Amino acid sequence: MTGADDLIRAIATSADRKAFAALFDHFAPRIKAMMMRGGAAADLAEELAQETMLSVWRKAALFDPSRAGASTWIAAIARNLRIDAARREKRSRLPDVYEILDEQPPAQPDDELSGSQRDARVRAAMTTLSAEQYTVVQLAFMEGLSHQDVATRLSIPLGTVKSRLRLAMARLRGTLEELR
Repeated sequence: MTGADDLIRAIATSADRKAFAALFDHFAPRIKAMMMRGGAAADLAEELAQETMLSVWRKAALFDPSRAGASTWIAAIARNLRIDAARREKRSRLPDVYEILDEQPPAQPDDELSGSQRDARVRAAMTTLSAEQYTVVQLAFMEGLSHQDVATRLSIPLGTVKSRLRLAMARLRGTLEELR
């Protein structure tokens, strides 16, 4: 298109809508095709073509025909917009990557077996506790209550809860060491 330089100049000097329409009709389909050849989906390619032409409208005064032809200048704008879009897409996918990284790997069969064996050992060790110690451990560790909440629920002093927990943990450690 030999008159593209003139069309851009007309846009820059007088905001000539007819010149822009002619430029748009010529370049928008080519930009869309270029984007799609570069791997962009059709809707993204369409959006980038429109963004490119909007930039041409806004930046027409910056066009310097001594530095590049109209098609080269417009292609550079399109290329830069595509790079920006790829960066935005990459940033928007980062949370997905972090979610994947935060996921726990699937349990291995050996891990599940050793986990069930460990659970069985802990259950066996729990039977060695007194009824009072068992209740305090049950409430604090299995129901997740704070020491103060355990004391309130059982109507016993906080110091008694702590003492029973300390004794229970010592007994469990000793029992579990023996079961190894």
